[in-house]
Amino acid sequence: MPFRRPILATLLAWLACLAPAFAAGGHALPLYAPRLSDYLPINNSMIAVWIGVGIIVLFCRAATKQMKLIPSGIQNFAEWAFESLYGFLESLLGEHLTKRTFWFLGSIFFFILTVNYLALVPGVGTMGWEMLDKETGEVVGFTPLLRGGNADLNMTAAMALTFALLWFYWAIGENGFKGFMAHIFAPKGDFKGIMLIMMVPVFLFVGVLEVISILIRPVALSFRLFGNIYGGEQTLEKLMLLMPSKYLHFLPALPFYFVELLVGFVQALVFTLLCAIFLKLICDHGDEEHH
Repeated sequence: MPFRRPILATLLAWLACLAPAFAAGGHALPLYAPRLSDYLPINNSMIAVWIGVGIIVLFCRAATKQMKLIPSGIQNFAEWAFESLYGFLESLLGEHLTKRTFWFLGSIFFFILTVNYLALVPGVGTMGWEMLDKETGEVVGFTPLLRGGNADLNMTAAMALTFALLWFYWAIGENGFKGFMAHIFAPKGDFKGIMLIMMVPVFLFVGVLEVISILIRPVALSFRLFGNIYGGEQTLEKLMLLMPSKYLHFLPALPFYFVELLVGFVQALVFTLLCAIFLKLICDHGDEEHH
């Protein structure tokens, strides 16, 4: 019985045609992103990131090409997406911090989301060429043409370290250097006399633990995002090898694509949310508010 929905029929035919290409990706996805050329310092994850940035730029240009007071279409969707994220961050950080940091937090969320979804396009991570041993001619590895940008630890570490530097900048800017150090090491509470003397070494020790926690945060941010995205891509690739026919390799992995769509969104939100929480913790002044 022929399909009554041409889009569904076209999608299934496209996946069937890509099945031989999936079969070429039978090797495990390398833990590192290999260089595509011996002459240029470019790897396959960098190309995927460039494509993701290009998609974001084209989307923003299309959404702002003909701005209208009453938006519709792509402008309406763009305003809804940005306003929703802005409102969510404002409820957590407050108006002042959100205005100051949304340029980074908003950018990092949509960047991670776009790159995560780009990694789910059929062929990314699975289409490429086999590496042969020059002497024996045996297959010794596999180089995918494209690789999920966040499946590269260099990419996630760069984002985490960028946030770490901005965190120090914002924290010192909001508290002043003296207030920043006091927020970490000074005793919290109204202590006087002998009690204050007793609590000083305790809070100094707590401050040292806080410094260790601050230094660990970018490591945790980078490995959390990398591990989830790399593990998801590796799982999808392994599931494709469960079917005996190369033309049906996509079937076992197809249900998990919907799971990875959710994971891609959740990981982008978690990375952004953790950055916002780390910033809120250092800039929280109790009942004091910015006006």
